[in-house]
Amino acid sequence: MEGWDGLREAENLHLKDTKISQDDNDIAYVRCFSTEAGQEVIDHLKAMTLDQPSWFPGEDPSHGFAREGQNSVVREMLRRIERGRNL
Repeated sequence: MEGWDGLREAENLHLKDTKISQDDNDIAYVRCFSTEAGQEVIDHLKAMTLDQPSWFPGEDPSHGFAREGQNSVVREMLRRIERGRNL
């Protein structure tokens, strides 16, 4: 297809491929972290990040931004596990 229709078709194919890839990744997260050892790793990561304060009064604010970056990685892992379980 030419023009805008060709771009829309290409975009739709890319979105479909991305969704399949995302589902595959989510399933891989479930497989990895559904084991006993995987659950221990998730619990450890949560204890080191989500269960800790992101910032303390008197600290440089950039510390809080860095800590929230760490938290976001663990949250993303937990989201992927949950999505993979619901596929």
